[in-house]
Amino acid sequence: MSVQRSLFNLLKSRSVAPLVGARLSSSTGDGFGHIALAWGTLQLGHGPGGLSLVLACRAVPALLVLVGGVLGDRFRRHIVLAGAEVLAAVTWGALAACFLGGGVPLALLCLLAFLSGLERPVFMPTLRSIVVDLVRVRDRQNTNALLGQADSAGLLIGLALSGIVVAAVGPGWAAAMKAASGAVSVLLLIRLNTSVWRPERPRLLTDLRTGWREFASTRWVWVLTVQFTAVAVSVSTFMGVVGPSHMSQGHGGSGAWGVVAGCEAFGALLGGFVAARWRPTRPALAAALLPASAAGPMLLLGAGTPWPVLAAAMLVPGVGQAVYFVLWSTTLQREFPPQMLARINSWGLLGNFALTPLTLLAAGPLTSAIGPRNTATASAFLILAATAATLTSAQVRRLPAASEEPLLLEEWEEPMVVVVEAEKS
Repeated sequence: MSVQRSLFNLLKSRSVAPLVGARLSSSTGDGFGHIALAWGTLQLGHGPGGLSLVLACRAVPALLVLVGGVLGDRFRRHIVLAGAEVLAAVTWGALAACFLGGGVPLALLCLLAFLSGLERPVFMPTLRSIVVDLVRVRDRQNTNALLGQADSAGLLIGLALSGIVVAAVGPGWAAAMKAASGAVSVLLLIRLNTSVWRPERPRLLTDLRTGWREFASTRWVWVLTVQFTAVAVSVSTFMGVVGPSHMSQGHGGSGAWGVVAGCEAFGALLGGFVAARWRPTRPALAAALLPASAAGPMLLLGAGTPWPVLAAAMLVPGVGQAVYFVLWSTTLQREFPPQMLARINSWGLLGNFALTPLTLLAAGPLTSAIGPRNTATASAFLILAATAATLTSAQVRRLPAASEEPLLLEEWEEPMVVVVEAEKS
């Protein structure tokens, strides 16, 4: 029986440590970016409707996620990630200049938000696939958990400090911190060495069709994806528009919202320890149940609960989120060949990314029309309904944990460059 390396031992690995450091830096910047973009837009006088439009423009490029999946399967994954971070650093530097200068028209903010959004569709499917290039099969769940903890710790640091920075010196400096974090991440990512998965005849449409066939033929994958899309719509509405709008109306302000969001990140940090140790016998069923926890804080805000109680409640979905993504990522890495993973992840993300711009466009006017509390309650009910529908799938309820790994490639002790001829048609 193989012995799983502890989280601490994985941190000493040259194959894992730079990626963990990069995620810590980048996620810290994400924490600054979330607060900076929301309060920077509001501070410039563009209101909830303007904020909704800016967030929607940032979300629109995510529709290119399928292309990002092809890039992640075709090129070295650490180089793909580094390129995405370079783009983020440049665009957030420009946003920082806008917030510091003041008097910026909404159209310019929308343009820069659009450019900053190009990072995500390239980054996300590749990040969820790179683990198979770096560690043995038996270490994947712990590595996924460690990366989740780095994300959560960085987001916690960024959110906790960003509220203070925004309140003290304004959102411009918070945006500058986001840009700097991207530059640090690039320096760490280029130290990695990942595999090359090269199709025999690299064509975009062929690659997309192959990924779609694998994705659509596995029922539990697309059922959980539909649920995840509904949950993501609710969470993006709550975190992007409803929460900041509610807090800005005399319910604590930017500092309080930073604490609330930071508590979710702290919960996710704790959830990483749970995810590294818990191996449920029905991983898909466990993953289907966990998102329901996100409805709790929404119902509390809808009921007018004071922000300190809301902050404490955010710990629960934070833990659930961390465990969910580790179970999801590890199961995909077990069930699909490594040269296909980025495309499978990109198809899984497409629904979420496609609906997010429309959601954010509607969230601002809806929040203005019926109020943040009613919008939060409606978001909670959407999550609960999606979870109930997901549990009707027999494949979701019965998918077992792995008794053996269906490897398509032999395990390797250290990262190596592998050229694979795959997907012959």
